[in-house]
Amino acid sequence: MSSVAKQVLATISAPYGTDLSAHELAKLLIDVQSANAFNALVFSFFSEVPPGIQRKFLIEMGVDALAVRKVADQFSRLSGCALPLAT
Repeated sequence: MSSVAKQVLATISAPYGTDLSAHELAKLLIDVQSANAFNALVFSFFSEVPPGIQRKFLIEMGVDALAVRKVADQFSRLSGCALPLAT
C-alpha cells in the first residue's frame, strides 16, 4: 500500500476504529448513497484529509473525479460545510 493510501486510511479510520481498505473507500467515494447515508468515513475523507492528499489518492486509485465531485457536492449541501472537492 502506498504512503498516500496509508495516510488517508489512518486519518479516516483511526477515530472510528474501522478497518477499511483503500479500494473499499474508493468505491464509497463515487457512491452518492455514501452522502445520503452520511457515511462518516467518506465525510472524514472530504473534510479531514488535506486537499492535495485527496487528489493524490483519487489519482492513485483511478477514481472518476466527476463522480467524486457529485458525492462531495451532496455532502456539502447536506452538511453545510464547504468541501475542497465540491464545486
